[in-house]
Amino acid sequence: FLMASGNTFRRKLVKIVGPTFARRKITVQALDEITAQVQRYLLVQVAVSLGVGLATWLAFLAIGVEHAAVWGVVAFVLNFVPYIGSIAITAASAMVGFVQFGSVDMALLVAGVSLLIHTVSGHLITPWLTSRTCQMNAVAVFVGVLAFGWLWGIWGLLLGTPMLMMVKTVCDRVDDLKPIGELLGT
Repeated sequence: FLMASGNTFRRKLVKIVGPTFARRKITVQALDEITAQVQRYLLVQVAVSLGVGLATWLAFLAIGVEHAAVWGVVAFVLNFVPYIGSIAITAASAMVGFVQFGSVDMALLVAGVSLLIHTVSGHLITPWLTSRTCQMNAVAVFVGVLAFGWLWGIWGLLLGTPMLMMVKTVCDRVDDLKPIGELLGT
């Protein structure tokens, strides 16, 4: 609906902030910054997910897992879902490892490789890239994602970080809310 409405929402928001040019200018700047930050965040998510998919494919190929490329694609897609996606791919890869190789050791190896890839990605690479590109505090992002996930489930996990970026951008522009923006920032 937002895409279909085009700039209607943006024009209405600028119109209701007040008659002064300064307030409208601040609103347009905030909206532009929100757009840029969300785009950077999504670009980081796609790049990291692509890396996870490629790493999973290559690792599973080296181990000898059948249909390693399919597992790479599944890892790419599930990496977009924070926390739950990595748990799901690890559990599924453990089951497939056990079914294909018939041993618990190989199931643990396949699951361990998957867990290692997602752990490095989720705890080192993604927070580092997100904090560098979006100027967000990693702790605030983690707590925010947990809170939004608790409130709204899977949708909260997916939308938590972009919503926090929007809140930070608004708080950075409104004088009374600048301490909150400082708390959310790096």
